[in-house]
This record gives sequence, C-alpha cells and structure tokens, in this order.
Amino acid sequence: MTAEEFAQEIIRNLPYIPNDQQKAVVGALARFCAPGAPETAAFVLNGYAGTGKTSLTGALVRALPTVGLSCVLMAPTGRAAKVFGAFAGRPAYTIHRRIYRHSTDGTAPSLVENRARNTIFIVDEASMIGGDAGMERGSLLEDLVQYVYTGDNCRLILIGDTAQLPPVGSDESPAMEPDRLRALGLRPSRAVMTATMRQGSRSGILSNATALRRAMRAGGDSIPRLRAAGFPDVSIVAGEDLPEMLETAYARDGIDECLLISRSNRRATDYNRAIRSDVLYREEMLCRDEMLIVSKNNYHWTRSIRGLDFVANGDIVRVVRLYGTEMRYGFSFADVRLAIGGSGGEAEFDAKLLLDTLNSDTAAMPYDRMQQLFEALMRDADIFDPSVPYDLRARALRDNPYWNALQVKYAYAMTCHKAQGGQWQNVFVDLSYIPDEALGMELYRWLYTAVSRARSHLYLIAPPAALLDE
Repeated sequence: MTAEEFAQEIIRNLPYIPNDQQKAVVGALARFCAPGAPETAAFVLNGYAGTGKTSLTGALVRALPTVGLSCVLMAPTGRAAKVFGAFAGRPAYTIHRRIYRHSTDGTAPSLVENRARNTIFIVDEASMIGGDAGMERGSLLEDLVQYVYTGDNCRLILIGDTAQLPPVGSDESPAMEPDRLRALGLRPSRAVMTATMRQGSRSGILSNATALRRAMRAGGDSIPRLRAAGFPDVSIVAGEDLPEMLETAYARDGIDECLLISRSNRRATDYNRAIRSDVLYREEMLCRDEMLIVSKNNYHWTRSIRGLDFVANGDIVRVVRLYGTEMRYGFSFADVRLAIGGSGGEAEFDAKLLLDTLNSDTAAMPYDRMQQLFEALMRDADIFDPSVPYDLRARALRDNPYWNALQVKYAYAMTCHKAQGGQWQNVFVDLSYIPDEALGMELYRWLYTAVSRARSHLYLIAPPAALLDE
C-alpha cells in the first residue's frame, strides 16, 4: 500500500469530512508510517483545542493494521490515558507504567525492555512530559525515547498542545520541541493543527479556548477576555450560587465528571472542604465513594497486581471500602480498598492512607513532617529491636506499611497542573481572585488549559469584570 493509499484509509476512518489542514496532516502521518522511513524518525503533532487531533489519531489507530503496523497508546497521567483510550477505542497506558519496572529493593525504577516490533508508539498530552525529572532517574523524555527506539522498527508520535501549561518548573514543553528531539538523536517531522472544526464554532468552550490561543500568538500582553453571553455551554456562577450549581452537576452527570479548578493548592483545599461540607454533606474525614487524587508516586500497594505495579502522582482513586482509621506516631491513617480507573476498566487494591495530606495546603506531605514519621518509626520497639544498627532499620523500613502509606488529597477541586491531561463533562474555573502579578502569558496558559478541560459545560466562578467580554 502506498502512502497515498494509506492516507485515504485513514480518512475513511474519520467520523467527519476533513478540512484541508487535516488532510495535509493525514498525508504527513501516512508518509511517516510508510515503509522506508528512517529508523530514528519521530512525528510531533501540535494540535490546538477543537482542531480534531484526537479524532484524527483514532482514525490513524484503526488504519495502522492495514499497513502491517501495531500501535501502543500512552499518556503522562492516568486520567489522560483513560480519555485517550476512550477516544481511540483501545487501551491506553501511562508512560510510567509502560516503560518502567519498579524494584522491590527500594532502588530507582529501571527501564523495561521494549520487545515490540513494527509498532507506532503514540503519546497524547505530550506537552506535559518533562525533560528534566522523570521517576528519580533523570529525564522522562530521554527514557521514553530510549525505550521506544530500542524496539524493532518502532517509532514515536508525540501529540500535544503547546498553548497549555508546560511541565512544572519549565517554560516550554520539551517533548514538543523538534530541536530537543534532534539532540536525542531523532529525526522529527512536525505538523501544527490550528483550524477549529466547523461543528466546534458553536461551542463557547472552544470559542474561548481559540480566542485565548490567538491572543497568546499575538504576545499575550493584554488582559485575557472570556465570553459567556450567547453560548449555552458557558455559564457565570456567583460565589453564593456555587453549591447549588455543583449539586445539580453532580446529580446530572456524576461526581467523577465534575471538577473545580483553582489557582493554588491552598484554595483547592478550601474548596474541597467546602464541597464536602456544603454539597456532599460529609462530616467524617473519609467516606465510602470518596474521590481522591494521589499526590506522590507509591510503589508499595500495587506492585503485585498485574499491569498496576505502582500508583502514580495524579492518579484519581475512589474509596470502595473503609476498613478503619487510627492515630499513630502523631499522624492519621486509614485502611481502605481503592478502585483506580483506566481505559481497560477499574482495578481494586487494598492500601493504607496517610490522611494528614487531605487538608494540607501543600501538594504532598512536607519533608519535615515525613522526617518526623521516619524518626518515630525508627524508635518504635514494636517494629525494631533497639540493638539493630540504624542503617539496617532504615533499610527494613522500606516495606513498612505506615512509611509507605499512600498520600492523597480530595479530588473535587484541584490545581490546573493536576487537572492537565484530563477532561470532565463539567468544569468550574475559580476566577474569584486573580492577583496582578499573574497577568501575562502565565495567566493566558492557565486559562486556556482550564477552559479546555471541559467537554460539555464550562462554569466561570465570580470572574472579575475586566476578564469578561460582553
């Protein structure tokens, strides 16, 4: 099959008639997948919100078997993998779970061997991939490239949106930069999708995302403007009306299809506390069906479960059963059964939770508090004979359930970085306090990322008049 014939096969799998820009991207992807492409070829697809990149990727996935190629779908977070897999119609994996093996002796994770042949690895939300810190090894991007290209005739497609927030601590998204990929020994091709699909022009969500992106391309120097008037899928919510609006959305679409995005961990904590009290009417610290987000990678509780050898920072879990709670060493713990979702369905596992992180204003337990827990465990005579040398006790602590307690936070409200990569039917964006120092490109990217998390309805909470375009 020629590249032109393969391009037509991709188009036949699209659920719509492609525009000229989409046809050009399909042609470029067909040439990339054709026999004879360089062994180090890579493809970077930068697609803005509403341009159809997800549907196009699904069509590519369905067409690949016609040219004798397999594919593996990946994304940086569990939520992103779930969304990607649903659109593509096949399982998707987090990058970490696919390429790393965690050792039981406490050492840093190592790369697994890529045994795939004639396979295209497609990574969605690649703009979230960091270039400096991955799994305590170094660069996640470097590890991903090394893993893919040690396979037999394997290549990499990176799909992302550079208008979104870059990885934490970075000004740009390294996985979307061809020069960075060339420095890793690859020969990247690049395509950019900017034309919003016709059916998206009636969407206030996509209209606002597109306006923000265009303003960013112009420099992002002015104050961002958002528009709600005339769009049935965008609403302005006064602070006093928020509980009722949340309750309505929860009843209509389910709690797991609603999210409130805030600008800081502290505000997310305040919102989570208020939602549990005023909307869900929960008085206990932890309840059955509680939605939680993992705030630190954990390798202890799931390493014996096939396909789920660790729980990643950013994974969303649900409490299936609460066995009990306890106070120990000055900390609160709970024994629970958790369910974690993915494109292949839910998996369940038992774990011990560290409850002190639920209402903390930091992303995870601060170092000094973890040091307090460490020292308390080391002094516990019920665990260690005091005559055992300190270094041997520290090594044995790696398997202690209290030291390995899963750090979690409530998942009804979270920061934009935590939400990135996922999509929800209903997204509430907190605009009630925008400090002057936040104005500029940072605010544009934050707003664009937050707005584009919504699939069906966007709620703007108490936006200042200066941000509204009536």
